[in-house]
Amino acid sequence: MAAPKKGRRPTGAQGRPGRSLAIILIAMVALTAGMFLTKQTTPRLGIDLAGGTSITLKAKSEPGKPDAINETNMNTAIGIIERRVNGLGVSEAEVQKQGQDHIIVNIPKGTNEQQARDQVGTTAQLYFRPVLAQADGAPVAPEANPSGAPSAAPSGSGSPSASATPSSSATSQGRAVSEALKAPNAPSPSPSASESKKADDKATPSTSPSAPTADQAAAADLQAKFAALDCSNEAQRIAVSKNVKPEDPTLACGKRGDAWGKWVLGPAQVNGQDVKDAKGIIDQQRGIWIVTMQFTDKGADKFAKITGELAAKQSPQNQFAIVLDGEVISDPSVSQALTGGNAEISGGFTQQSAMDLGNMLSYGALPLSFQEDSVTTVSAALGGEQLKAGLIAGAIGLALVVIYLLAYYRGLAFVAIISLIVSGILTYTIMALLGKGIGFALNLPAVCGAIVAIGITADSFIVYFERIRDEIREGRTLRPAVERAWPRARRTILVSDFVSFLAAAVLFIVTVGKVQGFAFTLGLTTLLDVVVVFLFTKPVMTLLARTNFFASGHPWSGLDPKRLGAKPPLRRSRRTGSDAAAATVSVPVDAKEA
Repeated sequence: MAAPKKGRRPTGAQGRPGRSLAIILIAMVALTAGMFLTKQTTPRLGIDLAGGTSITLKAKSEPGKPDAINETNMNTAIGIIERRVNGLGVSEAEVQKQGQDHIIVNIPKGTNEQQARDQVGTTAQLYFRPVLAQADGAPVAPEANPSGAPSAAPSGSGSPSASATPSSSATSQGRAVSEALKAPNAPSPSPSASESKKADDKATPSTSPSAPTADQAAAADLQAKFAALDCSNEAQRIAVSKNVKPEDPTLACGKRGDAWGKWVLGPAQVNGQDVKDAKGIIDQQRGIWIVTMQFTDKGADKFAKITGELAAKQSPQNQFAIVLDGEVISDPSVSQALTGGNAEISGGFTQQSAMDLGNMLSYGALPLSFQEDSVTTVSAALGGEQLKAGLIAGAIGLALVVIYLLAYYRGLAFVAIISLIVSGILTYTIMALLGKGIGFALNLPAVCGAIVAIGITADSFIVYFERIRDEIREGRTLRPAVERAWPRARRTILVSDFVSFLAAAVLFIVTVGKVQGFAFTLGLTTLLDVVVVFLFTKPVMTLLARTNFFASGHPWSGLDPKRLGAKPPLRRSRRTGSDAAAATVSVPVDAKEA
């Protein structure tokens, strides 16, 4: 006769539930300690909850550059905008791409909105151009009275050098432009204009010795445009800055105090890529704000050459204009060649304007032009109201779940409630740490994801409880019912959570902005649901099955066999001794399995 097989010793959470509970307890203590050690005791809130400004930028396609809007240029623009915003002292800004041609910039409260908009939306195409002539910004009639337009700026050597350039009549302006274009170091007209004029001259020989040359025609054209230019007119300012090539002479406008000035500028000699670093600082000796620049090696050589040439000229042609996105932001004069790769700009800067200019010079030009698609500002009060509404909604959802569990599962409801508390502690501490670790911000959709997760987590408990009840209905006692129900419940829970996590992952990948907050929170809480059910709920049920209250099927335990309509205890027959051929002894199944 074969010897009876010995029962297998329970393993894992079934045999050693205390070990699983110790693991999750250690995890909770470690996360809570990390939260306090990093002084990040609350989750970082997004713009819609904490208040702030959200700016959506759209990349503009440029004529002749159909492929300019690509992933490389967009990623480069994101990096530059991020550095610019951080240069404002904003440490919690978010810059991310949306779709193929949009960038979203979220800036928290406490930041100057207009300053931030100017920084993130400015293309920052920077050029250093020699000044050929300058005047005030209005068109000048021949009989107009001259009025001073002072421009004071120190040279790069650090010693102040002031230059005052008065406005002049249209005739004197034209003479200044003509003389500038004829100067030895002055730029020649654009090749296209010169070549076309030469071709016309060859085709039609001049019969008059005073016929204008190509250079004179270009100077006359530039003179006429300069005299007619009204920089106080926004449409003219925009038009004059469009489609300007760095190698061509150009007209430009710029703010001179409260008024607008206008300039005739030569070809660009140095560009923004030649600037290695720039910053706005206060000159302690003079008590004014200045912008210091450090050039690259190549840029230092070019800057020394152009300043050496300008130093030998008379005002205003001993000045160079710093042109940012087609607008003159400064026109310092030069008294000597500036070598060594360092220079400074001064002239009426405030602290903010000096730091803004240094910020843009330092981080360079955007590879694309952008336009503001939308700007949304959320006040701190409105954000607080939305957060309060989200928390109230979560509390209502949680209360309804608890009421249902208490009404239907009675004593088992306390297992579910404690499991929800454990899941909530893990979720809260992880979100708080992720805010500092990866910049995760809890926004309103993320709060919605957390509320949805309450139902997902409760669903896992319900699946397990119903499996246990099914086993009791089959006539088994609680201890074997808890263990036999687990494999089937575990399989269902894993499949359900996998589907939820897959949906969250897909949603996170294919969406951008606030919707990603919902997907991230949903995915995180789904993973934590698996952890809590495996390491807490199941071990707790194993321990409770050993208590008399639950094992005896107390009416308030939620596992009363009578209320569940359980069958009589299952009995299994086995043959014994000498009367094995006929006699049988009935033994309760649960006695053996227990």
